[in-house]
Parts: sequence; C-alpha cells; structure tokens
Amino acid sequence: MPVPNWLKVLNDEVVACTRCPRLVVYRERIAREKRRAYRDCEYWGKPVPGFGDPHARVLVLGLAPGAHGSNRTGRPFTGDASGNFMYPVLHETGFASQPTATAQNDGLVLHGLYITAAARCAPPDNKPLPEELANCAPFLERELEGLKDLRVIVALGRIGFDAYLNYLMRKKLIAGKREYEFRHGAEYALPDGHVLLASYHPSNQNTQTGKLTKEMFRKIFKRARELADESTGRISR
Repeated sequence: MPVPNWLKVLNDEVVACTRCPRLVVYRERIAREKRRAYRDCEYWGKPVPGFGDPHARVLVLGLAPGAHGSNRTGRPFTGDASGNFMYPVLHETGFASQPTATAQNDGLVLHGLYITAAARCAPPDNKPLPEELANCAPFLERELEGLKDLRVIVALGRIGFDAYLNYLMRKKLIAGKREYEFRHGAEYALPDGHVLLASYHPSNQNTQTGKLTKEMFRKIFKRARELADESTGRISR
C-alpha cells in the first residue's frame, strides 16, 4: 500500500528525532548492548514510526516501543511478547493479514487499522517522563489530523488513553479528563466524532497474570470492528 507523502514526511521526522536526551542515550545503549537472544541482530535503535493503513478507520494507540521489540525491529509491537499476544487477535478480527509480526520485511499488512504510540522511543522501565510524552505529542497530533478516515481509537493502557484525551484538550474539544475513566472495556463517544475504547495494555505483566486475557482483548477488537463497519454502512462479520 503506497504511503502518502504527508505520512512519509512525518515518519522521516519521527525517525530523526533527538528531542529527549535521556531516551536517545537509552535506546542507543540498548541497541549496542543487545539481549543475548538477539546478539546477532542489528537493532533499530531509533524512534519508531507508526505503521499500518493510511485509510484506517481504527487507530491503536500504545505506550512506547519495547527495548528489545520495536527498538530492535523498528516497527510497533513487532518482535516481542506484546505483539505475539496482539497480532493473532488482529488477524482473527480481520485487521491483520497474518497472526505473526517478527520483522519489517515479514509481509505483514494491516487492513483498516493503524498502530502508533504515545512515545516513539523505548523508555527505561517502560516509563516515559511527562516532558518526553509532551515532546512526542505533536507527532501524534499530525497523525490524527492526517488519518482522515478514523472512527475508533483503541487506547492500550492508561498512558495511551490519556494521550488521546490530552490531544482533545489541546484542540479545546473537551475541558478535562475527569468524566473519562480508564477501565478495560470503557467506551466513550467523543466530541470529535470518534469513539474511544480502553483496553489494558498487552504487556507481559498483564497477560501473564491473567489481568488481560485473549477473550477480553478479542472483545475490544470485535467492538472496534463493529464501530468501524457501522461508520461505513457495512455489516460486521
């Protein structure tokens, strides 16, 4: 699928970004030191741009690249446990061409779905600082403005959830976040015409403890499919 020029320009700017010194040092150190299992791999070690269908009706908004997942492969949720949990569900619900995501050249294509994150660099302990999230916010804003067909935002975790609400606050579409409680399965119709779905993040911490199960996750994306199809007049599968 051809990448529109606005998105190519944006992604090039994302990859070249050095706004957050702490994250630059961390992502590059991880790429040099590597994990033993990947010692023969060449790590990406740069900010990770979004990935997917530029005509998407559903946006998946995650937290940040994993140190040995996206920071290694250069593509969201690719090559780590979170992606191994998520992509089979995206495949089952018709959003992904295959259930696996291992590398940028693995043939995976997303249909009607785009994946991005609140932070584009792998942060220490998976915890970007508020100022780092603020530095990344303009990239998210440009994606949201450019993806003209969006209908549904699936926020994976509280940070992704807050990142979208913060965008709406900057656009003066909502006055605050108090009435939007983060809980798994929460659904909010928003003033910008989008629907916000909240999900626990498919991190090891959540999936290995049973806080997030495959069926819970599947329901989120089945609902996203229903909402996306309603907006086009199509009947969900």
